[in-house]
Amino acid sequence: MRLRDRQGAGAKLVGMFEVILTRRKRFGWRWQVCDQSGKKFADGFERTRPSAKYHGERALFFLLSQAHLRNRSAAPSED
Repeated sequence: MRLRDRQGAGAKLVGMFEVILTRRKRFGWRWQVCDQSGKKFADGFERTRPSAKYHGERALFFLLSQAHLRNRSAAPSED
């Protein structure tokens, strides 16, 4: 998923994020939300893969929604 900055006509590429699921032997699944350089923005551990997938995608959605709200509040209002 790519985020773009809406400054002017040319959109500036901000980043790409992904959810990574990793099997942890008998103990469950680790999920991580990382950018393209490997920097972790969120991570966690769940017992089942569906639960890890859900929590990872939920964290990604929250991250993207916060970025959208931050950009929206920084934009000048058109009242």
